[in-house]
Amino acid sequence: MSTTDSPTPYDPNAFERPSVTVDVVAFTARERKLHVLLIKRGVWPFEGHWALPGGFVQMSEGLDAAAHRELTEETGVAGAEFLEQLYTFGNVNRDPRTRVISVAYYALLPEPSISPRAGTDAAEAQWWPADALPPLAFDHAEIVKTALSRLRAKLGYTSVAYALLAPEFTLTELQTVYEIILGRELDKRNFRKKMLSTELLEGLEKQRRGGAHRPAQLFSFTKREPVFLD
Repeated sequence: MSTTDSPTPYDPNAFERPSVTVDVVAFTARERKLHVLLIKRGVWPFEGHWALPGGFVQMSEGLDAAAHRELTEETGVAGAEFLEQLYTFGNVNRDPRTRVISVAYYALLPEPSISPRAGTDAAEAQWWPADALPPLAFDHAEIVKTALSRLRAKLGYTSVAYALLAPEFTLTELQTVYEIILGRELDKRNFRKKMLSTELLEGLEKQRRGGAHRPAQLFSFTKREPVFLD
């Protein structure tokens, strides 16, 4: 065999290799507002600053697994029913430690969700109203903005709201979730007509009684996964 036919040995040190992280924007609907789960960093860089839960991807794990792991390790919130890849953020100077590319995710958690508790390199973990966030470390403000835009868009053509609700809910609770995400009121009659025409909701032979209000029928989604709306 001639030397030209021989495979060229690969030198793993021939190319620079950036680090890869995951960051998770976890949303929940509570107190009639959309909230974001943040951690206060306990280490450099941005020690003492609020940030999204996240961290470096391990060599032996996939991106989705890394996102679930970091959310659990830093906040104590495990088993997010909805977790979806959002966007890749790779500005050259986004992290002072080294060249870091972050694959961002967003998660939707029902209320009441597990109360967060800080872990690993997080000093605190806390829910914050999405419209009143503190200054964020790195480029996390941009990531949150992108996630909110994606969530609002997805709400218009899928049943993604299911992930912010308990398995059984009233139509009023469903409408409230939509209004919380969109940041505006919706017409009650038109909203109910549209949702009931999608065949995504199943009426249950149950009612919720509360206070002086009339009992309200309970519903559930026929599928607890994002289904495209007609």
